[in-house]
Amino acid sequence: MISVIRVALDVPVPRLFDYLCADAHEEDVGARVLVSFGPRQMVGIIVEVATDSALPLDRLKSCERILRDLPPLPGEWIALAKFCSEYYQMPIGEALLTALPPRLRRAEPLADTDCFYSITVPGRAVLQHLQPRQKILRRILEALLAKPQTGSQLTHTAHTNRTKIRECIANLWIEKHTPPSEVHEFVIAHPLNEEQSNALEQAKAALKEYASFLLFGITGSGKTEVYLNLIAHVISEGRQALVLVPEIALTPSLESLFRERFPTAKLCIQHSEMGQVERAQSWVEASQGKAHIVLGTRLAVFVPMPRLGLIVVDEEQDSSYKQQDGLRYSARDLAIFKARQWNVPALLCSATPSLETLHHAHTGRYRLLRLTKRAHKSARLPAIHLVDTRKSLNGEGLSEPLLQALTHRLERREQSVLFLNRRGFAPVLACGHCGWVSGCPRCSVNLVMHLAGRVLRCHHCGFHSQIPRACPQCGNLDLAPLGRGTERLETEVTAKFPHAHVLRIDSDSSRGKLRGLLETAHSGDADILVGTQLLAKGHHFERVTLVGVLNADAGLFAADYRAPERLFAQLQQVAGRAGRANLPGEVFIQTRFPLHPLYRALQQQNYEGYARELLEERRTAGFPPFIHEAALRAQAPTMETSLTFLKTAVSLAPEAPEPLTIYDPAPASLSKLAGLERAQLVVQSHSRPILQEFLRTWNKTLCALQTKVRWHFDVDPIEF
Repeated sequence: MISVIRVALDVPVPRLFDYLCADAHEEDVGARVLVSFGPRQMVGIIVEVATDSALPLDRLKSCERILRDLPPLPGEWIALAKFCSEYYQMPIGEALLTALPPRLRRAEPLADTDCFYSITVPGRAVLQHLQPRQKILRRILEALLAKPQTGSQLTHTAHTNRTKIRECIANLWIEKHTPPSEVHEFVIAHPLNEEQSNALEQAKAALKEYASFLLFGITGSGKTEVYLNLIAHVISEGRQALVLVPEIALTPSLESLFRERFPTAKLCIQHSEMGQVERAQSWVEASQGKAHIVLGTRLAVFVPMPRLGLIVVDEEQDSSYKQQDGLRYSARDLAIFKARQWNVPALLCSATPSLETLHHAHTGRYRLLRLTKRAHKSARLPAIHLVDTRKSLNGEGLSEPLLQALTHRLERREQSVLFLNRRGFAPVLACGHCGWVSGCPRCSVNLVMHLAGRVLRCHHCGFHSQIPRACPQCGNLDLAPLGRGTERLETEVTAKFPHAHVLRIDSDSSRGKLRGLLETAHSGDADILVGTQLLAKGHHFERVTLVGVLNADAGLFAADYRAPERLFAQLQQVAGRAGRANLPGEVFIQTRFPLHPLYRALQQQNYEGYARELLEERRTAGFPPFIHEAALRAQAPTMETSLTFLKTAVSLAPEAPEPLTIYDPAPASLSKLAGLERAQLVVQSHSRPILQEFLRTWNKTLCALQTKVRWHFDVDPIEF
């Protein structure tokens, strides 16, 4: 009997598509399938196998073939993607296929990766004669001389240089062999203190059931050490652990840490900058239960793990966990859902937890674990000084107290960090004669001046142009860069301290070189580190005793009600880089508003007290977590078109229940992006179920609307 398969496809249509399939059966639910869709062939996922269809069978196309090179996706994975689709108001096909690695959205089978590599006798011989310039080959052979490595470990050793690995295989210097017997080994760096031990024991007691924990600890208190020990306990019981980190930049250093502490464990990495084949192979290995630990950014939340025993969300407050395009999901919130789904604990870690998470901890929804002391007995919290720039700022952006502190660190051969969360040379190029500024022609922002390449670049849409020789409006030759970015700061600091080794670490300087830059920073070879938030999170620089923060006031009076929370978290993170070992640390924050409550709370290391004030302000104003929100956003070539669509959408909305409010459409804060004018409206309700039901009905109505306007819902938005 011919079966009908209902297939999810990556198309913006909220429905499944029926196909005939001669050899389909119930066990194929979750399998990938190749089908014809219009003029294209696409890979979809079988969601249901049936015997009939709403359409006549003679109108249905036959599927090309079921892709049985991999086992069908498990029911729990499909349930997670379905929840994501329903909660975030996205078509089921887009949710399911977005959750797959890109390589698995193609029909070609993957090669088997379950193998180890070891060095051969010819490899040992050639190792003795390698030239100094053959660094990667030497790294590969020396690593295998020490012990066999898995394919992913070897790729990490070779700095992702697969060409060199293939060269070694072709020359018979290394060979594949079967995996060794599984032995779980955990390297203990140092014993836990009393607070860490208490937190670990409380979390271990809940490993057999669902629970959400907030591990709330000051910077340097050893939160990572607590969850490493917890993971060791989980994998010793034959279960798997998922660890989410907010940014790709944190992955290499954590990967090295995990490989050092779990030398015999199978570690799978997941982030968007991996090669497609490597990412897909890692994903498959985890889904087959071969990985003990999965470490990755927000997309790793979708990795199937049949023996899942623990989920860790590091720096849980970070906005990077919210996807801002395509499938707009929060990986932190999906991690909580996944933990409940698998009946395992979720551990949220932060020194500055989001107000929503802190509120849940205060009200008992999450269990609160506190770490109030730094892990190293000799390490103390850094002293925080507020420098009033109205009185002590020189023309180069560095105050006299900060310059003196830098001089003292150089004399003592200690490291310093200068934090400026703005890359490029200057935020804008301007003409003092006619007032022209370097605006982006495609966005409602200014083009940032970059001396490297002598370009003006938009950090939102990527538009760039050469720096003009004269003002495009009046011909004035005297164009001036206004403000400073990390490029300019690096130049100024180098001029001020010509004998110091100044190292800049931002997304411009670190393209393809981040690992090497961080190794230089950790080794102590750099005297002054200049950088953006890449320097602020998760790094343990033992010789850093000074942190200087420039331009902190830029985030102080933003219109977004989340701005104070984010600024405090950012400043406390970067301040936490100082004095992490046995050397005392100091932080200098340059500000025009030293009496602002945020800076005073930061100086007193009192995030929780300041957070309570912010929560009370949100309660009064009617903001999350005391209310639930969604935004309907539209973009079109003109603002009038976007606003007209939103007004039409309001007129088509279902009757709003009593505790629900629809606010008037308005331009977005970034009103123009990549040539499109953007507008939005906000919907709020005290009841999440009521809001969800309202959005579900409204979404169906809007999907049936014929329009060329691009629109989407953003549930639980974090940016406006």
